Amino acid sequence: MEHSVVFAGFGGQGLLFAGQVLARAAIKDGLEAFWIPSYGPEMRGGTASCTVIVGDGPIGSPVVDRFDAAVTMNLPSLRKFAPRVAPGGLLAMNTSLLGKETGGRHDVDELHLLCTELAARGGDDKLVTIVALGALVGRLGWVTPGAVRAALREMAGRKRPEIVEADLGAFDAGLEAGAVPAAT
Repeated sequence: MEHSVVFAGFGGQGLLFAGQVLARAAIKDGLEAFWIPSYGPEMRGGTASCTVIVGDGPIGSPVVDRFDAAVTMNLPSLRKFAPRVAPGGLLAMNTSLLGKETGGRHDVDELHLLCTELAARGGDDKLVTIVALGALVGRLGWVTPGAVRAALREMAGRKRPEIVEADLGAFDAGLEAGAVPAAT
């Protein structure tokens, strides 16, 4: 098993952090992980993305042509990465910024997330990428929620312990929003 995801949006949205949390959670679950950041010189406000690859064995290459999932937080990212999601993959979209935009793909699972509203419900409306991370975990199950929570406690707690509870709340709101509905 090997899976890849790209987190993409504006610099300053926490994309690189969310990717690091996913990679750390994968390691906690006994998986291999690769985290590759990419951002322009602007950092805050410019475009930023990171690729995370997780697998149950050695990862052969950090190069990804087709992603199993893409988390797109703004329109430029949606336009850039929606075509690169493999058929049957997941395209998660921050509809708080994208509105009714779609990826225009009928061969992928399009997950529309009101990230800002869900983050506010979790405790801090700035934690939009943690919501998206939760939705990704809830929908795809590549890593366990417990491993993500442990990674959040470690990583957020090290620099900003005062926001750990809000991070956990945002993650749980996303986890619920991304959960696959039970079959009836």
